Amino acid sequence: MNIDDEEFLGAYERDGFIFPYPVIGASAACEIRADLEAAESELANAPEKLALMRAYPDRVLPSFDALIRHPRLVAAAQKLLGPDLVVWSAGLFIKEANTPSYVSWHQDLNYWGLDDAREVTAWVALSPSTVASGCMRFIPGSHMDELQPHKDSFAPDNLLSRGQELAVKVDESKAVDIILQSGQASLHHGHLFHGSNPNSTSNRRIGAAIRYMSTSMKQTTGDRSLVALVSGEDRYDHFTIAPAPAGRLLDENFEQCRIDAAIKRKILYASAEQNGGQRYR
Repeated sequence: MNIDDEEFLGAYERDGFIFPYPVIGASAACEIRADLEAAESELANAPEKLALMRAYPDRVLPSFDALIRHPRLVAAAQKLLGPDLVVWSAGLFIKEANTPSYVSWHQDLNYWGLDDAREVTAWVALSPSTVASGCMRFIPGSHMDELQPHKDSFAPDNLLSRGQELAVKVDESKAVDIILQSGQASLHHGHLFHGSNPNSTSNRRIGAAIRYMSTSMKQTTGDRSLVALVSGEDRYDHFTIAPAPAGRLLDENFEQCRIDAAIKRKILYASAEQNGGQRYR
């Protein structure tokens, strides 16, 4: 589905998501994946930097900074949210081949400490995202339920920061499998019920979850999270605007990420019994 399609806004308002949305070609997605995997190899003996790179690829890899600013992604987010946009996060969700990693049913905005819901996540596939590889699954219309109670599991195979999962019953018979080819994206509302199953294939499943939001949003804690201004202007000054990385895997960019990771940990693990999930380590 394209933003020029008559049903684009109607489908998003009705279902809380849109897919598949073409962004880049398969060859371009392959190039970005290759850059990511080269960075993983370069940082193999630097675990802290490796974790930061996977949480903040757009802040340390110019290829990912270009991806979050891609005109097709920005245009879709503008259509849903308006002209003035920042990216709050663009973290990677990687399921290694033949592994039990999964994502429990949850709502994104339950834990992010933001004051509004003027946010949309563009999940860009950098490898095929299929039923077998553990593609995302959405419950249509569940974004209309506002935020629901969650519980923390801190399950070791759960890719979420706290292993958070909805504490209400999810009718999985209504789930839609969000099958994407490399270079395609889905767009989903921050209140939408979603999750995913393990990857049973011999290929890594790699996706970048790019969180676009209106510049009017702010952290309820008063913290100034690190964001990238990708469209329009920031008339509110609620966040720290990060410049585009001047190079690849630069120490100064990692230092920015370290500072923001401490802020994100405080926000994401607020009220949790432990502070040791897989994100923002």
